[in-house]
Amino acid sequence: MARISTHVLDVERGQPAAGIPIELYRGGILLGSSKTNVDGRTDEPLLTVDRVEPGCYELVFRAGDYLSRRDPDPFYNDITIRFRVSDATGNYHIPLLLAAHGYSTYRGS
Repeated sequence: MARISTHVLDVERGQPAAGIPIELYRGGILLGSSKTNVDGRTDEPLLTVDRVEPGCYELVFRAGDYLSRRDPDPFYNDITIRFRVSDATGNYHIPLLLAAHGYSTYRGS
């Protein structure tokens, strides 16, 4: 079973980032959406299938409301991460490490 999943950590506060809506797209088509829970994770992967179609995908993290809890005029609103799927049977875990004025990502396991 192949999957695409994510989680969000607030590295500025040293804790998971709860309540961030996330959307998964391929070619402008919405494939799945969720919201981070108290552990900064989605309750289920954004996509779970027998085979993931190879190609370019986008994760859109709607972080503006989360960040505006600390700053009424947050620097970031929507954060888009584009990545390529090459292994149709692979597991792709793409975390977001978030702070008020910066973010980072990597391919997790």
